[in-house]
Amino acid sequence: MNVSSTVWLLTVAVLCLLVAVDFLIGRTPHEVSLREAGTWSVVWVLLACLFGVGLWYFGGGGPTGEFFAGYLTEKSLSVDNLFVFVLIMAKFAVPSPYQQRVLMIGVIMALVLRAVFIAAGAAIISAFSWVFYLFGAFLIWTAWKLVQDARKEQHEEEYQENKLLKAVERRFGVADRYHGTKLFVTDNGKRVMTPMLVVMLAIGSTDVLFALDSIPAIYGLTQDPYIVFTANAFALMGLRQLYFLIGGLLKKLVHLSYGLSVILGFIGVKLFLHALHESGVHVPEIGIPFSLGFIVLVLAVTTVTSLRAAKRQETGERQSVQRRA
Repeated sequence: MNVSSTVWLLTVAVLCLLVAVDFLIGRTPHEVSLREAGTWSVVWVLLACLFGVGLWYFGGGGPTGEFFAGYLTEKSLSVDNLFVFVLIMAKFAVPSPYQQRVLMIGVIMALVLRAVFIAAGAAIISAFSWVFYLFGAFLIWTAWKLVQDARKEQHEEEYQENKLLKAVERRFGVADRYHGTKLFVTDNGKRVMTPMLVVMLAIGSTDVLFALDSIPAIYGLTQDPYIVFTANAFALMGLRQLYFLIGGLLKKLVHLSYGLSVILGFIGVKLFLHALHESGVHVPEIGIPFSLGFIVLVLAVTTVTSLRAAKRQETGERQSVQRRA
């Protein structure tokens, strides 16, 4: 798409306005109900769909298909990332009323970081076409690692702070308790961070690792920076509400990592074929309609099989309890 600087600025301004509205709605600490989370999750999905319709009107079916394929992929990866967010919240014992503030700031940090990664990716791709081979190899390796992690059930492990976060904690010090939504307090004459700021930094820095697979994945579906950015933005901006909506269902999505591994492996192969095509090798390329249909099918099958497996497990546990009784 030939997107002018005016459209870029207008898009960023509208997204910033939506983020500001979302922040104002959740500015007062409170426990988020399922009704509130469900309502706003639907709102964010509808906004993404309306944006896709706008792309269809101004750009045609091609950009629209690329957007929805990228949006679904990024949304799916975001749901998998929620497992880690749950572990972070548990690690730092974040009180329920403050969790939405933590997630809100974390999402804003993620949007900024993603924008930097997207700009860097666009610059690299325009200068070096062979980078598609690296992206494809990385996604295939990530897909294999997801399968290995799923077999080890690493989602049940405790969150481990990264070296950067530990260094920041040593440099500034951390208060021994939460002080509302304050980020800094004075303790014994020294200005120190609160656990609230630490957990925000934990979620923001963790998203850097998430972007390492999500950005190459979406560049495997479209090389348009505008579509890459907007698909990432809409996928991330509903993440806070999604956390509260499906928090209890996360453990039931037992096959999600397998489904994501299939999707990432598929996109990795797609990138290899595209790279070969760019190198002058006559190979078939995978079109967006097929990619979109494949992603939807994998996600649907993964969700159904996950819920069935979770139901069988619950039935087995209930029967086991009854036999012991």
